[in-house]
Amino acid sequence: MKIGLITPEPGHPLLADTTALLAPEHEVEALDPVTLGDVPLPLAEVYLLKSRTPHALGLARYLERRGAIVVNSASATALCQDRTAMAELALRAGLPFAATRTHDSFGVWAAGARLDAPVVVKSRYSRRGDLVARVDDVARLRELARDRPHEPVVVQEYAPNSGWDHKLWAIGDQVFSALRRSELSPGGRGPTRPLPLAELPSGWADLVREAGAVFALEVYGVDIIDTGGGTPLIVDINAFPGVRGQAGAPEALAALALRRAAGRV
Repeated sequence: MKIGLITPEPGHPLLADTTALLAPEHEVEALDPVTLGDVPLPLAEVYLLKSRTPHALGLARYLERRGAIVVNSASATALCQDRTAMAELALRAGLPFAATRTHDSFGVWAAGARLDAPVVVKSRYSRRGDLVARVDDVARLRELARDRPHEPVVVQEYAPNSGWDHKLWAIGDQVFSALRRSELSPGGRGPTRPLPLAELPSGWADLVREAGAVFALEVYGVDIIDTGGGTPLIVDINAFPGVRGQAGAPEALAALALRRAAGRV
């Protein structure tokens, strides 16, 4: 079978390890969405969409129009980049997602805002170098707004928690887990710690799979904080994360690619 990788970084550890598993019996071809000219023919049986840039999404949509299978689909990937649309869908589906307000202009909102409690301010559109910050007072809010006054932002109430994000990833039905010091904690983002799946609070792995079904994702991450007593609050969902350092992740991705290439869900 022929498997395509839509990415400018085929050496990413997850992709490189997956390629090593597939290459002895299958053809694996990396497509850089920025430098690619004509799409190589014949088309692959399945494409893994690792990149989320406009070029990558455009290539994925082109391949889908040609009848190719793309994991994750371009539409599901794009949806996860719009934090407003993400929150709306999650809350409609009954997922325990952070309540989210949207402001079209950070500067205009900040100029008249009053804060009665800490909030989390994020760029509406997820990308490298976007804004994710805890804000405790109006002075800090306006300081941040001066750097990007015209940017659309989303605002969520800050939920008290341990300061550790539960990083949960799914490849197909297989769930992986770790703990990472939150970038919103006083010391900033810290290292990732192992977290055996058996140590997750009851029902959290099923919640991850439910989120995947709601967002039509097959390879995805769900960031959850524990707001007390094992009560989960989803703060982010992302398409095709790195899943670094998780034993069994390359094997799960290789198996998923072959299932989808063979026309199986």
